Amino acid sequence: MEEVVKGYDVDRLKVVTIASHSSLQILRGAKKLGLGTVAVAKPGVGWFYRRFNFIDRVIEVDFSEFERLADELTRDNAVLIPHGSYVEYVGWRRALRMPIPTFGNRYLLEWEASQSKKMKLLEYASIPIPKSFNDPSSVDRPVIVKLSGAKGGRGYFIAKDPRELMDKLSGVKDDDYIIQEYIVGVPAYYHYFASRVYGRVELFGMDIRYESNVDGRTFNLAEPTFVVVGNLPIVLRESLLPTVQRYGEEFSRAVSELVPPGMIGPYSLESIIKDDLTIVVFEFSGRIVAGTNVYMGIGSQYSVLYFDRPMDMGERIAHELVTAAKSGRLHEVVT
Repeated sequence: MEEVVKGYDVDRLKVVTIASHSSLQILRGAKKLGLGTVAVAKPGVGWFYRRFNFIDRVIEVDFSEFERLADELTRDNAVLIPHGSYVEYVGWRRALRMPIPTFGNRYLLEWEASQSKKMKLLEYASIPIPKSFNDPSSVDRPVIVKLSGAKGGRGYFIAKDPRELMDKLSGVKDDDYIIQEYIVGVPAYYHYFASRVYGRVELFGMDIRYESNVDGRTFNLAEPTFVVVGNLPIVLRESLLPTVQRYGEEFSRAVSELVPPGMIGPYSLESIIKDDLTIVVFEFSGRIVAGTNVYMGIGSQYSVLYFDRPMDMGERIAHELVTAAKSGRLHEVVT
């Protein structure tokens, strides 16, 4: 991919992404900074994305055939921006082989897809994480069971004791799951940007998830299933920000050591804040998260600390691409 982008006409650079998740934000930000834009939509959905004049081209294709677009896209100087729907619909294995220059560290998607590797990386970064249980019979507290992949919380469930856990596990067909201590507190999901251009980790924003029959359920009538339907903005008390920043930097360091070429671009740490104000991280996403949509078009409150103007994550990605391309460093921000 380094050789491919070295042959690109950087004055005609394009951004391509799957039409879902955070694509409107990504493509709007790219167009604002003068880049070409391509949305790849599943059949029957393209009409919606053709409504927006910041999207130059909409291609409708079954995602199982995504690879057949690769030659055309690379001839068109395109850089692929991965997000959660790309990981879920195309899959991390195909993402590793996809012959299109991909913004960020595509190899991190494999770690993100595995619950065990995900927690190994967080632990290596010395970030506090929930206790995990390998043996269901050893569970001595409420737990949450989480499945692999970018499913937006679908299939996750809570168990209060070993008996309930064993009963619910009998219906799980996916072998790649993790049993974690259920931490009591409030959720907060942090958005970071690891910049190769500026050599820093930026704390860009944060959100909380709005989950179907967790936040919207009538108690005792439905079991929580954690299906994400949207996101809500949040601003933390400033005294917590040094801890959040340190976690982001330590995670970036760990990725640099375990998953070369290291952290590039947007990522997220997902946490619970306990009543003693300690922060426990239970997930990460190694690419843009949908929670960044909460400040699409208006910019995050923290972006002004770095650029003295509001900027959303889609524009931040485009800024990194344009700046790297102009300085002959485009190959440093793609894999």
